[in-house]
Parts: sequence; structure tokens; C-alpha cells
Amino acid sequence: MGGAHVFPGGRVDEADRDGDDGWCDGIDDAVRQLPGVERADAVAFFIAAVRELFEEAGVLLARDTHGTTISLASEDARVRFRQYRADIHDRRRTLRTVVVREGARLALDALVHFAHWVTPPIDTRQFDTRFFATRTPLDQTPAHDETETTHSTWLTPGAALAQAVGGEIILPPPTWTTLRELERFATVDDAFAWARARRVSRRQPKLVDEGGRRMLLLPGDPEYPEATDVERPVETRFVLIDKRWRAERGR
Repeated sequence: MGGAHVFPGGRVDEADRDGDDGWCDGIDDAVRQLPGVERADAVAFFIAAVRELFEEAGVLLARDTHGTTISLASEDARVRFRQYRADIHDRRRTLRTVVVREGARLALDALVHFAHWVTPPIDTRQFDTRFFATRTPLDQTPAHDETETTHSTWLTPGAALAQAVGGEIILPPPTWTTLRELERFATVDDAFAWARARRVSRRQPKLVDEGGRRMLLLPGDPEYPEATDVERPVETRFVLIDKRWRAERGR
């Protein structure tokens, strides 16, 4: 997705499977949020989400010994955690060693799982991806890592969609659909209430070529009748035009 605007994220590493109550809060909550997933795998998804958020955006969801979210407001903390971030990215440290060294605990319960996407079975590499929402801690300022991410910005969902329609930015289909779902909410509280209450269903688009057009059909599209979705997307298909996926509503 080079050149596209996306959310922070990445794969589950082996070190993410080293989760236990000694350095993580919210393990039972993580398992409850991923029914049908093995306990170790569920926890690994959550730890990976926290790690990738820290690596790519510099936001760390962790609490100190008083149960307060880690603050990066001081210059000393910013310098120290900037080095931690680089070390984790370059595999010189693990997230666990950083958290333990700081006498902190990872805040897995700060994450809300709200979407599950799987790429079409058209390649040898298939991505099975979970989407999470969280609040940015007040004493932390997100910043891209200049490696995997080279630019960062705050945009409302509506503004991001408008810029994509205008050709100013590129939004992959899952990002577009997520922003469309969030667009209706005026506050963070409203968005979180929706995320916690929704029933997460597995979304696997289907790639089709029809009349010279390459399309991605989402569950709920009239031409994707064998798949159902609890919440039908506003746009149920994406058409590849000039190397960009353009959203359309199914007829």
C-alpha cells in the first residue's frame, strides 16, 4: 500500500505471543473480544496492535505502577521512549522488555476490536486482519516513524473521504469502508459505543473481472449473494480506475 493513507498496523510477531498477566492488563477482556479464537492467539493480536501503534505512531498504551497511562510529556521521557521505539522496530528489544524495564503494564483493555478483514484468495500471501480502536493518551503526541510511515495527519472521516474522492489521497477499500462507518459519529464516545456494541463479522471481498472492469465486491453487494454481513457497507464495491480503487454502491 505504498503511497496510501492507512491506519498503523502490521503482522503478529513471535514476541507478541509472550503475553501473560505479569506485564499485561486486560487479557481476559482481549479473549472475550475475539470469540472463537484461541486464547494465546487472541492475546497476540492485541499485543501486536499495541506494538505496531507504538512502532509506527509513537503511541504507547501502557500504565505505570499507579495505574495511570504512561506520560511522554517530559523531554526525558520522549528521548527515552524514542530510543525504545527504534530498538523495538530494529528487533534490538521486545515490547515486553521495555514495559518491564519501565515497571509498567501493557493496557490491552484500552483497545476495542471492531472489524475483521481477509484479503481475497488470489495470491500466495493472504492477510487476515483485525481492526482496533483506542483513544490517544492525553500526554502523548503521535508521530510517524519515517520508515514504514513517512507522513501522518489528523483528519475527520468525512474530510479523509472527501480528499480521496478529490484524488488528493489514496484510501484502500478497508480504510475507506471503516471511515465511512465512523463518519456518522460526532464524538469519540459515540464511535466507541458503536464499536463495543457491534457484532464483528468476517469480511472477505471477492475480486471479479466484468466487462473489462476489475472490481472488489464486499459482502452485501448484489453480486455477492452467498456472503452476508451484519452491517451492510454504504459502498459495496470498488472499481480499479487508473490504478486506484474507486468506491461504488451496488445496483
